[in-house]
This record gives sequence, structure tokens and C-alpha cells, in this order.
Amino acid sequence: MSNTSSLWSDALSRLLKNKAAVAGALILVILITLALLAPWIAPYPYAYQDLDLGASAPSSAHLLGTDVLGRDLFSRILYGARISLLVGFIATTVALIIGVSWGIIAGYFGGKIDSVMMRIVDVLYGLPFIIFIILLMVIFGRNLWLLFLAIGAIEWLTMARIVRAQVLTLKNQEFVLAAQAMGVSNFSMFRRHLLPNILGPIAVYATLTIPQVMLLESFLSFLGLGIQPPMSSWGTLIKDGVESMEEYSWLLIYPGLTFTITLFALNFFGDGLRDALDPKTSD
Repeated sequence: MSNTSSLWSDALSRLLKNKAAVAGALILVILITLALLAPWIAPYPYAYQDLDLGASAPSSAHLLGTDVLGRDLFSRILYGARISLLVGFIATTVALIIGVSWGIIAGYFGGKIDSVMMRIVDVLYGLPFIIFIILLMVIFGRNLWLLFLAIGAIEWLTMARIVRAQVLTLKNQEFVLAAQAMGVSNFSMFRRHLLPNILGPIAVYATLTIPQVMLLESFLSFLGLGIQPPMSSWGTLIKDGVESMEEYSWLLIYPGLTFTITLFALNFFGDGLRDALDPKTSD
């Protein structure tokens, strides 16, 4: 138990020494806080519109301007953060749970089990998952939580391959062979020996999956299967901004800038986590 505590304390110490990772984490905390407080700090309700005002440039009344329906862009970005971050974190969590479990089992047991499980992954890679999501929406209706789960259920395949490759390398290491010789159970092997050694790649891929999921949600919203008006996400705001970028450039610049900052923050934090959680890292 003390060894595990030491591992995590050392990882935290290394993470705090990485200025880029700390900056990324701080930005993410600020974004999450703003998203949670959106109903109280947004100057206008998310459904508010002023058709007489229409699209107007940034001003004292509307810090980031308004869209063609007279809706305050700053307020919509704050409310959109709630949807985008929520779909990013929930869908990525679903993908991690499925992908990590699948990859560890396939890589550790090997043989026919590995062959069958990875052939299933290969087959699933070839399926048109957009049609799968469309069918879910048609059968069960446009449910926001179902959308989150459906996106997560199609993003686990790459994670399964990454984890399997890591486990195939680790299972022939001396510490794993020694644990097997001591009769350590499979569950303990996964939890105490394999998982801590693959947390780095998992963390990095997770931080890359979150913005990828956000973009997928944007594409689904474009098809009419994602977030429905008057609700908004960063993806839908960017899509709307692209359609009117020549006339009202701020409608694309500010949502795009927010998304870009979030992407960099996730990448910096993910790189820091990879270095901090790598057991081979030394001070």
C-alpha cells in the first residue's frame, strides 16, 4: 500500500514541476468552473434572442457580439461549454472503460482469446458507425445521454489496440513473470502491475479523444442528430460561424478560439500526465 502511495505522490510531484501541464490543468479548471456557473454568470439566458438587433459586432452590451438571431455569443459559449465538456468527458470515459478492459484481456491472455477479440475490433472498424448512431436516434429518440453513450461506444477501438500493444510488451517483463510465479491473481495483476504501467498512454489518448468527440458531436448536430436548438455546443457554434464567416467573422473566431485553447490545454495536460505517470521517469 505504501509503494502505491509513493508511486502516486511521486507522479504528482513530477506533474507539478511541469509548468505546461499545470497551465493546461488550470485552464481546464477555469473552463469547467465557467461551464458549471453559466446560469449565474452568463449575461443572457441561452434561449434569449433579439431579432431586431440581429448580428452585431462586439460591444459593451454584448462582449463577443451576437449572432444573426440576436443571441449573445458570450452567453452561448458559456452554455455551450456545458454540453461540449460533458459529451467530451462522458463519451471518453465510456471509451476508456471498454477499450482498456478489452485491450488488457486480449493482450494478457493472448492466443485464441486475443485473436478472436482483435478480429472483432477489426470488423467493428469497418462498420459505418454513423448509421449505427442514426438508428439509435430513430429507435430511442433524440436523447442527449444516449448520444453521449453512443459516441463513447464507437471511440474505444483505438484505445483497445493501444492498450493491447502495451500489455503484450509488459507481460514478458521480469516483474510480471515474477508476480505470475508468486501466484498473483489475474485481477491483481491487472490492477497492480499492468494498469499503472500503461496509465501514461491512456492519459495521452484520453486527452486527444475529448476534442475528437466534441468534433463528432458537432458533425452529428449538423446532421440534425446532436444538440438541438435552442441549446448549443461549441461544435454547433463553430458550424454556424463557418456558414457566416465572411459577413460576421466574430461568430467563428471566438468559438474557434475557445475550442483551440481547450485543445492545447488538454494536450499540455495529457503530455504532463504521460511523463508523470511513467514509472520509468526519473527526476
